[in-house]
Amino acid sequence: MPSYLDSEYTCFAVTEADHVVHVQMNRPDELNSMVPGFWSELPEIINAISDEGRARAIVLSSTGRHFCAGMDLAVFTDSSISGDSGSTEIGRQRAQLRLTAKRLQDALGSLEAARMPVLAAIQGGCVGGGVDLVTAADMRYSTTDAWFCIHEINIGMTADVGTLQRLPKLIPEGVARELAYTGRRMPAARAYEVGLVNQVFDTHEDLVAGTLEVAAEIATKSPLAIWGTKETINYGRDHSVADSLNYIATWQTGMFQPHDMMEAFQAQADKRDAEFDPLLPVERELGS
Repeated sequence: MPSYLDSEYTCFAVTEADHVVHVQMNRPDELNSMVPGFWSELPEIINAISDEGRARAIVLSSTGRHFCAGMDLAVFTDSSISGDSGSTEIGRQRAQLRLTAKRLQDALGSLEAARMPVLAAIQGGCVGGGVDLVTAADMRYSTTDAWFCIHEINIGMTADVGTLQRLPKLIPEGVARELAYTGRRMPAARAYEVGLVNQVFDTHEDLVAGTLEVAAEIATKSPLAIWGTKETINYGRDHSVADSLNYIATWQTGMFQPHDMMEAFQAQADKRDAEFDPLLPVERELGS
């Protein structure tokens, strides 16, 4: 059994069916705030799913009234996360704090780095770090009562874990700036209007079911082709058209093989589901 299904987590519940892994934040009584354990468990789970290679899509959802209340205050007092090195020398303190920010960024970046798409299903409030989280996903879906808030500006700080870098690439820059400068709530209808969410559902149950349905459709495609598509879109977001065309030409030279295409054609002719090999597992540590 994959490690992510055989482990117990403080902040998440993980299930899998038909090549789709469902990762649920499961601290509804605490509004799924991002406690210290969240920041270690999330990349552990997502990296394990990506590295193992069996899954073809990941759905990230939540429980309770709100999707995520953002960063828990405990994070700022946890020395292992806050960067409190015990040193009184200011340069070393600041250098340690920078590493902490990078660690939090990398935790959410695991969604972007995963070899398969990550679909976020959002109900109720998505606040602060919750926006950082969902903007790192490939697609977002929400309930009609969902709302988004870059709350950091309301508490006197600059958002620093990904929202300001990713959100202006997802919605018009002026809209992103307005949200970031004012700390206003963006309701689901407006989020759909500007393209932050792909679809809006009436209920939480419909949201999860609908998002899983999209993930299931993705899971019927060649996982290698999906990986290449995600890599290429992500690369193109941050590079010129010319650089991106060069990148996909190089990717195809090495990764494109006719086997999956032939299987897709044959399956269509036979009126059956195509059968594709899983991605090969990845070992993060040499010799492991």
